[in-house]
Amino acid sequence: MDYEAGLDKAIDRLHEEGRYRVFIDIERRRGRFPVATWRRPDGSEREIVVWCGNDYLGMGQNPVVLEAMHEAIDRTGAGSGGTRNISGTTVYHRRLEAELADLHGKEAALLFTSAFIANEATLSTLPRLFPDLVIFSDELNHASMIEGIRHSRTEKHIFRHNDVAHLRELLEAHAGRGRPAVIAFESVYSMDGDFGPIAEILDLADEFGALTYIDEVHAVGMYGPRGGGVAERDGLMDRIDIINGTLGKAFGVMGGYIAASAKMVDAIRSYAPGFIFTTSLPPAVAAGAAASIRWLKEHPEIREIHQNRAATLKARFKAIGLPVLDHGSHIVPVLVGDPVHTKKLSDMLLEEHGIYVQPINFPTVPRGTERLRFTPSPVHTPEQMDALVAAMDALWSHCELNRAELSA
Repeated sequence: MDYEAGLDKAIDRLHEEGRYRVFIDIERRRGRFPVATWRRPDGSEREIVVWCGNDYLGMGQNPVVLEAMHEAIDRTGAGSGGTRNISGTTVYHRRLEAELADLHGKEAALLFTSAFIANEATLSTLPRLFPDLVIFSDELNHASMIEGIRHSRTEKHIFRHNDVAHLRELLEAHAGRGRPAVIAFESVYSMDGDFGPIAEILDLADEFGALTYIDEVHAVGMYGPRGGGVAERDGLMDRIDIINGTLGKAFGVMGGYIAASAKMVDAIRSYAPGFIFTTSLPPAVAAGAAASIRWLKEHPEIREIHQNRAATLKARFKAIGLPVLDHGSHIVPVLVGDPVHTKKLSDMLLEEHGIYVQPINFPTVPRGTERLRFTPSPVHTPEQMDALVAAMDALWSHCELNRAELSA
């Protein structure tokens, strides 16, 4: 068996389709983000501006967060020492879980090493807690949710994206069978930037006796009076059974979690292999995340600035004729519709203008909807936005993209 040939064929296929992913080496500059240093393959360096980071609010640079992390690492060292079940539970983990439970108005929270793992571990474990469980999942749910549902090996039904009527049809077909059910969906879908119909889904869950599982990864820290997410903004947190979130985006550190009732958290903690057998987050990371959450609870003004930056960039892109998807969230996707053109735009922005935004291609988005996904933040300056808009205007024409056709 020629395994090398198999690998070559797989990689060549990505190149042929124009969606081979190239990672560039960047070094964030403390106190200067979104400015970073790009280390080219030839060893040279260039200063660039990052426009595709998920550190949405710049909290990875916040002095309060950095101070908390320095203090924790000076007191405890680098790692946690093991899984939570062996020696990896510390006062820092407990404090962070308490902050998260308070943020979401839940009895308890449970930390994971990432929101991907939190989704995969929780959704795959639920059928072990509720035998014969049926899962209803939005068709555009994140890959981590899809993996969790797949690994659950339970019956699943996919409803059309944000289609509450279709979800009702599926629930009605399931009603009367006496089986437990959970509806899994997101509050903000990261590639299009649209919102899930949370209230309508919760109404259906109440009507049909289903549990609800919401992914607030792209909303925690950024919506609601204290940063609890879209569910907090809409006054719906108390009606949701399990809330998933991340510490690696608006909170500026890393890690993931769920927040739920004390019994639900205890059960997931006790049964989920993805939690039981994984080394816990370093104490310094937990300390930084807790500090970030506390700070953001008390500073709604940064969320207002962030929303203003996103709205401004969308308006300016639209003014020069770019096909922006605008669903009212903070995410700014510009549709290109071709993987080669998308990569070309990304490369030219970087090489000619010092602007870094990665191309988004299949399988992250469907074929034919390739895009550049911009994430303006409160730390991007007006001058940096001016430079971005001017560069996109020039390069869009240079690449001979048909704006009218792409907008249709």
